[in-house]
Parts: sequence; C-alpha cells; structure tokens
Amino acid sequence: MAEVESAKSTGVSKEAPVSPRGDPRLGRGARIEVTDGALIPGRGEKATFSAWRISFFGALALLVGLFLFKPHPYRDIMLFLPDGILKTFEVTVMSIACALIIGLFAGLGRISRVRIINRIATIYVEVIRGIPLLVQIFYIYYALGKLIQVPDILAAVIAMAVCYGAYLGEIFRAGIQSIHKGQMEAAIALGLTRGQALRRIILPQTVRVVLPPLGNEFIALLKDSSLVSILAVSDLLRRGREYASKTFDYFEAFTVVALVYLVMTLFFSRLVALMEERMNQRGR
Repeated sequence: MAEVESAKSTGVSKEAPVSPRGDPRLGRGARIEVTDGALIPGRGEKATFSAWRISFFGALALLVGLFLFKPHPYRDIMLFLPDGILKTFEVTVMSIACALIIGLFAGLGRISRVRIINRIATIYVEVIRGIPLLVQIFYIYYALGKLIQVPDILAAVIAMAVCYGAYLGEIFRAGIQSIHKGQMEAAIALGLTRGQALRRIILPQTVRVVLPPLGNEFIALLKDSSLVSILAVSDLLRRGREYASKTFDYFEAFTVVALVYLVMTLFFSRLVALMEERMNQRGR
C-alpha cells in the first residue's frame, strides 16, 4: 500500500504497463506522467500539438505586434529585459545541473540496501519536499546569513538545487524501479557487480523513462526562478519590476514579462518532446 501511494506521488503508476509514449520497452509495469508545468506535446497528439502551437505562436505574435505597433512603452520594456532573461537562464541552468546530481544520489540512496543511506535519503526527500521553496531561499540567504554570508545568486542556486533535488530524487527512484528486476539479476549472473549493472544497464534505460518528468521539472524550475527576484537578483521578473517602478507602467511591464515566460516555457516543452522522440527512435 505504501508503495502504491509513493508511486502516485511521483507520477508512476504500477498498474499501467505502458511507458511515457506507449512504448512498453521503455519500462515494463510503470508509467511516468507529466503532472506539473507546461504541457509537453508528443508525436501523434494532434489536439495537444495544436493547443501548443496556438499558445506558442499566439504569444510570440502578440509580443512582436506590441513591439511594432505600440513602440511606447512596449518596445522600451522589451529592450530593458534581455539581461534579465540571460540571468534567468543562468540561474536556472546552474540550479538544474546541481539538482540533477543531488537528485541522482538521492534516488540511488532511496533504493540502497544500506539502511543508514536509505534513511538519510528518505529523510532528506521528506523534509525538503515539506518546506516551500520561498522559505528555503529566505532561510539560506537571511537565516544562515548570521553564520556565513552567502551571495544572492549562490543562495538562490543552492536553495533551488536542494529543493528540486528532492523531487528529482523521487523521479530517479521511480524510474530505476520501473526497470524489470530480471535485468539486474541477469547482469549479476553474467558476472557484473551490482554497481556495474546499475551504471551500464539500468541507468541508460532509466534516462529514457525519466526524460519527460525531468524536462517538466526543468520547466517548473524555470518558472520558479522568478522567486530569486526577492534577493535583488536581476532576473526577468526583477527587471520588469524595476521598469514598472520607474515608469508606473505596471500593466504593460508585467504583460510583457508574462508573455516572455510563456514563450520560454512552451519552447522548452516542445524541445523536451523532440528529445524524447529522438531517443525513442534510437531505442527502436
């Protein structure tokens, strides 16, 4: 019962023997579903792709239209934001890179047969997932600031990496457990150690299973990176707030900021779908 409840919390269904795009070879007895962030379209999903296309190109066309047909203040706003967009990507990429490493070790710890390692990984996942990301950012930057001064960008990256590492740990755990146990037993029977079998056989297959939820977490992290603006990090949202505070064009500034976030998240959702399709083709 506990295993079923844990599977539901990570988007893995033990009852449905299908994989993210219906290919049973990607993980028997498990399905990882995308439940958060922008909708990731797949090949053959005409309704989904149409919705994605309408949303993406509609937002892009609206941005271009505002830039061309109403230069003031929209053109000024768009020229004010590029460095904020770059800072958003910088924080997001550094955070997801660190979160992937943390998440992989947490996932391996969750399936470890060594009780102390398993217990530490489980406590980490449960504690971090129970604390909001904003509180973690405040805690690292302000509360720990009494002990050690952490730069604002570093504090933001650490907080988001630690927070998302817990969620990615559950994704890795579910992905590894979705691979049939017989493959591990066969590898050990052929003379491989458990670590070698995990590294050479199980993890390569796990990558294809967990790619959709990993891509979804990247998109969610891209959106949550807007929280770093509270630390005076000049990300996209912070730059929009700075422009609005100077000109009082709050409606126009935050309209552009929202559209830019929408375009970025939809673009990366399609990119993740294309990567998944290419990996599936290579697997066949």
